[in-house]
Amino acid sequence: MIKASTGHTVMLACDHGYFMGPTSHLEEPRKTIAPLVPFADALAVTRGVLRNCVDPKWEVPIILRVSGGTSILQEDLSDEGITTSMEDAVRLNVSAVALSIFVGTAHEKQTLLSLSKLVDEGEECGIPVIAITAVGKELEKRDARYLGLCCRVAAEIGCHIVKTYYCEGFSKVVQGCPVPVVVAGGPKLKTERDAFELAFNALNEGAIGVDMGRNIWQNSNPVGMIRAIRAIVHEKATIREAEMIYSEKDKSNLISA
Repeated sequence: MIKASTGHTVMLACDHGYFMGPTSHLEEPRKTIAPLVPFADALAVTRGVLRNCVDPKWEVPIILRVSGGTSILQEDLSDEGITTSMEDAVRLNVSAVALSIFVGTAHEKQTLLSLSKLVDEGEECGIPVIAITAVGKELEKRDARYLGLCCRVAAEIGCHIVKTYYCEGFSKVVQGCPVPVVVAGGPKLKTERDAFELAFNALNEGAIGVDMGRNIWQNSNPVGMIRAIRAIVHEKATIREAEMIYSEKDKSNLISA
């Protein structure tokens, strides 16, 4: 999952269907994922997609989404529980498991206890746990004070990596979290440059990598996008260099907007 030579990672998030259903450009997971796998250090999916849409020949570590229980139809997305057992994670030979925590919501306690349970089970079989600091539909919560609290609580419970959002003052979030931090791409940004700036700034402020989905596979040139993000993460490319890599478009990689 983490490239040994750089200590950084480009995770490809493709688990959105567990609460969003057939998301735009992820209606056929295998078709979307296949051209991107060679450029990803890890692939985040659910067990349904892993069993039915991921080619066993693909040499990519799997991060298994194991939490859920609500859909986008609900106003409150925080009422999640564990949906996949650690035994199944072992059978599926995954490299890590991931679940969302909802700090500050009505379901804070149950998601934090789910994290604790997952860490206990993961320790028994050697599978690391990634905690995702989810905010549901309340995107305004993404500030340094709130995210710093979420990340620290997750680390104290025992997760091995935290996935969180980039924000103003992000370096303080990283400084207060004793485990590695990966930045989420979040909803698709307005421009490619916005995504490049997010990755570049997050790495410079202490993140070990990114976990991007929609900003890659919803782009009209997804391969160019992941190649550019990979250059920022592993080769310390500048934003301008990333733009140049992205602009090297191969028509075979383009998709309809």
